[in-house]
Amino acid sequence: MITITFYGLDQFVVGRLSRELTPLLSKLYEVEEDEINFIAPSAMVFHKGTEQTSWNILIRVDAPEKAALVQSQAADLLLKGIGEVAIHKTVEFNYYHTSSRIVHLDPTYPRYLTEENIVGVEGEEYEEMEEGEGEDQIYTGDIFANFGDK
Repeated sequence: MITITFYGLDQFVVGRLSRELTPLLSKLYEVEEDEINFIAPSAMVFHKGTEQTSWNILIRVDAPEKAALVQSQAADLLLKGIGEVAIHKTVEFNYYHTSSRIVHLDPTYPRYLTEENIVGVEGEEYEEMEEGEGEDQIYTGDIFANFGDK
């Protein structure tokens, strides 16, 4: 698993980068696309009290030790992929031994949400609410009721 975290970059930009760069990184690292995740924490970069968001960003790549063989190519791909969205960019690589990673995947659910498997709440009728009423209520219906039909 290769995890790429962007500090100081807008979350929607990271979403776009994920869509564009995942196939390229997958090919470079010789792994399936499912093995690459992008993370966009709600974080800002500061220097001496002044916000640096999109001016100075940090990209942190966590990957298995064998990925170090293509480190410079991965850095080039990330930096070029970002383009002019950020001014100053730093890529920091952190490698782990594969025995240090434990993954549990629930076989009853898809690995990732996609446009094809996201379950909408169709057909449910809702009463109109007054402004502010019920905004914090949790949906308790069966969101997977018709999942097997698709």
